[in-house]
Amino acid sequence: MTNTGVATTRPPLGLAIGSLLRADSIVMLNSRTSLFLSTLLPVAVLVVTTFGKAQSRLGGSTLLIGLALTLGLLTSCLLGYTLALAHDRDVGVLQRLQVTPAPNWMIITSRLIVQVATNLIASVIVVVVGAIAHGLTLDVSQYVLVLAVAVLGAAVFLSIGQALVGLVQSTSAISAIGRLLMILLILLGTLGGSGILGDTIKTIADWSPVGALMTLFSDVLNQSAWSGQDAGSLLASFAYIIVFAFIGIRWFRWDAR
Repeated sequence: MTNTGVATTRPPLGLAIGSLLRADSIVMLNSRTSLFLSTLLPVAVLVVTTFGKAQSRLGGSTLLIGLALTLGLLTSCLLGYTLALAHDRDVGVLQRLQVTPAPNWMIITSRLIVQVATNLIASVIVVVVGAIAHGLTLDVSQYVLVLAVAVLGAAVFLSIGQALVGLVQSTSAISAIGRLLMILLILLGTLGGSGILGDTIKTIADWSPVGALMTLFSDVLNQSAWSGQDAGSLLASFAYIIVFAFIGIRWFRWDAR
């Protein structure tokens, strides 16, 4: 008996991931909102803070550059990536991708890679503009360390965003919660970290995602010696990644129902 069935095999992983990366890159390039959140907004913060006494009142040039870098990562990952993923799930894009030969983990991985690459490019632009605007001279090692911290920060906020999409199904609810969470994290990391809200809030702020990243960015830009606070900030960042990534993977749904 002749077998007339059609044998189906998965394409090579390299071909599949390459196709996904190209598609996700095109979508990212066409997303003006994401590019604005990751680049133009932090640059605007840096330019505005060059006027008057803003630098001294807000903690100095390195702290401001660290704040701008953190703000770009936070808004791009927690709002841009999260809303894009929720929208694609809501309109059925993720369900259609599930029936392609590419495995599920590769679909999400491709999006994460493109998002991190975008954040790296944006971070380079922000730190270069910040150094020029605030009159800083940075060496190659500082740029490399800034990029390393930027990758860490992107991983932190992407894991939080993934957890948010995993726990909440409604796109409108994700948008509202994401914006509220972003405001709370920024206020906690900046106002709380300044100490004006008390020592207890300052301690909490130093261990928050924004506070931890601002500490690492500031010490890298200042070329400060490695300290216990830096080690704590690094460990806290890895803890956030592990916990929220687990939540985001465990409860993530590919459809909106």
